[in-house]
Amino acid sequence: MKVGQTRTIRGAMGIAIVCLVGTASVRGQAGPEQNPQLAGDVFTNVPVLGGVPVDEFMDTMGMFSNALNMNCTDCHTANSMDSWDGFAEETPLKQTARRMMAMMNTINRDNFSGARRVTCFTCHRGDQRPAAVAKLSVQYGVPPEDPNAFEVFPGFGTPSIDEVFDTYIQALGGAENLAILTSFVGTGTYSGYDTDFAEVPTEAFVQAPDKLTTVVQGFYGDTVKTFDGRDAWIAAADRPVPLMRLTGGNLDGARIEALLAFPAGIQQAFSQWRVNVTAIDDREVLVAQGTNAGALPVNLYFDDSGLLVRSLRWTETAVGIIPTQVDYADYREVSGVQIPFRMTVTWTNGESATQFSEVQPNVAIDAARFARPAPAAPR
Repeated sequence: MKVGQTRTIRGAMGIAIVCLVGTASVRGQAGPEQNPQLAGDVFTNVPVLGGVPVDEFMDTMGMFSNALNMNCTDCHTANSMDSWDGFAEETPLKQTARRMMAMMNTINRDNFSGARRVTCFTCHRGDQRPAAVAKLSVQYGVPPEDPNAFEVFPGFGTPSIDEVFDTYIQALGGAENLAILTSFVGTGTYSGYDTDFAEVPTEAFVQAPDKLTTVVQGFYGDTVKTFDGRDAWIAAADRPVPLMRLTGGNLDGARIEALLAFPAGIQQAFSQWRVNVTAIDDREVLVAQGTNAGALPVNLYFDDSGLLVRSLRWTETAVGIIPTQVDYADYREVSGVQIPFRMTVTWTNGESATQFSEVQPNVAIDAARFARPAPAAPR
């Protein structure tokens, strides 16, 4: 499903999850030392994408949704929402998608040495059928500025990246106070597509320098996301597998979220930085883009107070690159450190908001909190 689309299926999702909890079947569950499960091990009728990990497969569905501005049942059948098995049913649009992937791969192979320069979004740009007629409004109109642009931009030069992070650390409360804060537990509410935007209880367990676990008490079972500094997992009753190991960009994203909870080390996490100026909601912000060799970049956006207001990261899928945006707000002082009490996450498969009501600093957290969780069990 796509955030903001006119044909939303938020209400249908609540009904679907009830059914999926009772009917989803899994052929096997990856062990702690095994490789992540592949889509072909979990789903049937995936002749093209069967060799990608399950989490990348789901992200690929998000890329289709974003590129064509369509939801799940547009490509699948209406009864797909009754069980995961229903998604295997053949439809004309699924057949078209396979042909389009073959065409895209051929274009990239023959013209760009196999590099993924052409994707679904290249032609569709939110339309089911790519536009074939010239538009004067595009030619003579003012192009909108996209603060979430992926392309590596030329460095703005002033301020320097050191100055950006120095200001950020001071805005948070200073290096000394940040060093004293070694852990915290946040409690509050969560709402999103998976709760039909109803608020449910949530907890976050965070430990320096890079461990993070969140627990959402959903209607049909808990959703547990963990990152132990190396590996990341999602245990959820409404997922195609009750325990899914994160890979690639999703694993990198879990690490970034954990690092940003204790941001003293975020600058050192990337080998190169560029600084520029953009605008979010007509407010000028500094954007710092961090890159590492062979990896996708990360954008961090800072307002005029020096605080982080947005992070943006990207994930590679089988058909192109998709973004995940996290907006930070409602900063409050906890033991001398400014902590965002509201985080809004927007990605190609939905949107969610976490609102803390309380944050307890320097709490002793059992190491088991960050370990591989048990497979989710429905309530």
